[in-house]
Amino acid sequence: MLKIYNTLSRQKQEFRPINADKIGIYVCGMTVYDYCHIGHARVLVMFDVIVRHLRRNFSSVEYVRNITDIDDKIIQRALENNEEISALTQRFIDEMHEDEMALNILPPDLEPRATDALEQIFYMIKSLLDKGFAYQGKGGDVYYSVRNFQDYGKLSGKNLDELQAGSRVDIETDKKDPLDFVLWKMAKAHEPSWKSPWGKGRPGWHIECSAMANHHLGNHFDIHGGGADLTFPHHENEIAQSEGANNCTFVNTWMHVGFVNFNDEKMSKSLNNFFTIREVLQKFDGETLRYFILSSHYRSPLNFSNENLDKAAAALKRLYTAVRGLGSSISAMTEVSQRFDFELRFTQALDDDFNTPIALSVLFELAKMVNSQRQKDLEQAQALAQLLIKLGGYIGILQTDSEEFLTRGAELSDAEIDAKIQLRNQAKLDKNFAAADAIRDELIQFGIILEDGKNATTWRRK
Repeated sequence: MLKIYNTLSRQKQEFRPINADKIGIYVCGMTVYDYCHIGHARVLVMFDVIVRHLRRNFSSVEYVRNITDIDDKIIQRALENNEEISALTQRFIDEMHEDEMALNILPPDLEPRATDALEQIFYMIKSLLDKGFAYQGKGGDVYYSVRNFQDYGKLSGKNLDELQAGSRVDIETDKKDPLDFVLWKMAKAHEPSWKSPWGKGRPGWHIECSAMANHHLGNHFDIHGGGADLTFPHHENEIAQSEGANNCTFVNTWMHVGFVNFNDEKMSKSLNNFFTIREVLQKFDGETLRYFILSSHYRSPLNFSNENLDKAAAALKRLYTAVRGLGSSISAMTEVSQRFDFELRFTQALDDDFNTPIALSVLFELAKMVNSQRQKDLEQAQALAQLLIKLGGYIGILQTDSEEFLTRGAELSDAEIDAKIQLRNQAKLDKNFAAADAIRDELIQFGIILEDGKNATTWRRK
């Protein structure tokens, strides 16, 4: 039974699809004016895992992740670069897709762009105007009237009066209320614009996602997600727009991925304390970054540091070391699954609000058993290794040839070598000599020679 934490209800709930034959999920994607950073990577990886798991449970899953290709930041960056907006956005879309490939992220079923959704945007704005949820100001901009939507604040828990007290009065707008937000912006000099029923201009950010989600998944669908920073105002405004226009529930389950922190502060472009995926991949491979992201529950803060990435790299190597040199044994697979029940516990972890840290702990239990069986029963070890690879595939790891993974890239750091020696020493104390031998073999592959003395183990590079 799949349970998901619903931001709307503030509790874990059993997932009951609207139509079990076709699950609809929409995720707010990138605003493409720069390289993706680690916060983006976390959203991309986690919803990749979520969709993979949904597809194990349901026959059809429609995954839509949009691209925002018109926005104030995009316009500003294009001006700074003296670059056409279409060239800028396409360049960063291509870069985003490269990052996704490095992280083993499967492409969404649909990746609509805001600039291709203008007809749907016009339709929704007109509906909001007709129903009294929107108005056109004297300057031509079209605004959403927040106080006309009775349930505003139900997702974020924000109170309208508190929002009013904290709002700033913008003398350059003709809003009726400071809380109102723009649906259509009138054209400004040297900015891109499109013809509309209200004059030349461009859409507001919030209306883009409402229109694209409604168009591709319908007025009412199963799951909507994104980063925690989108809960308010973006997703709150999406609810107001969509439910105001369609007079029905917009989304049943709202999911939000937690922040990535650096030095105890939220990592973000606005704070200029972020690392791009590209920067991290210069030192760590994509699978290590993916593992690092999966090592924390998606709703918890993720603490970014080179030290934590080093730990992720070492942990992933332990899993690859366990399956190294073990060929497939399909005939034993079913028996092993039933006997050790690993697949059931792994699935139960993901069914419990996609608890990837628990799922990873199951993989390490399985790896330990692979190592223990390696010298006792080769066929059993082979079957367990194949099960380990199979389960890893459900969350997008362990799909590289183990020999290739363990011998690629830069040499091990001194700290990584010392950590592996400590693991080997503990394995010897536990009389798990197969695991100790596997660590020695791994180090040899990296050109590290161990020398066991009376009181300690030393090492040297070839």
